[in-house]
Amino acid sequence: MSSKYDYLFKFIIIGDTGVGKSCLLMQFIGRGYRPVHDFTIGSEFGSKNIKIKNKNVKLHIWDTAGQETFRSLTRSFYRGAVGVLVVYDITRRETFDNIPSWLEDVRKYIDVSTRIMLIGSKCELDDRRAVSIEEGELFAMMNGLQFMEVSAKTTQNVNQAFVRTAETIYRNFEDGVFDLPNEESGIKIGGDYGLLERYGVGACCRLG
Repeated sequence: MSSKYDYLFKFIIIGDTGVGKSCLLMQFIGRGYRPVHDFTIGSEFGSKNIKIKNKNVKLHIWDTAGQETFRSLTRSFYRGAVGVLVVYDITRRETFDNIPSWLEDVRKYIDVSTRIMLIGSKCELDDRRAVSIEEGELFAMMNGLQFMEVSAKTTQNVNQAFVRTAETIYRNFEDGVFDLPNEESGIKIGGDYGLLERYGVGACCRLG
């Protein structure tokens, strides 16, 4: 895929360990679903080009570790993000209960114009559901978030989660919400990030 773009948006994915953040990223960028996935240590990077209003928009996506041990490290990826996916596992109640802590953490570092989507993952496991759709929708509404349930296994809503967030960012960009030019901004105009893409994807440590 070409490294050229009209616009580049920086995304991050956050949430507790084991909620499916890496699987969500891998499915979106075309690497498919892996039923067994090691926990991310530090961060993992992926990118994908999408079209918005006939513009080539590249998403640079940082998947961050969910373990408390690495929270201080993953905070370094928050700055400049214009899109945030906060993920919980619909079968594990505690991962949903921890969402307020993740939101409090990330909002210390992001701009108020950053778009945040709440993601309920593993929705194919409806028979093991511990968090209802209505709870997710209500929490999102009360906290000014977009909301969607997804399945990295079946691909349900995976593309839509990233694209819908990016479309909202693009509309805000057109409306002049973001302060450009700004070195710390998660939006870049034009460019070639081929070097980063050749050496950045998968450049992370894993627990094997």
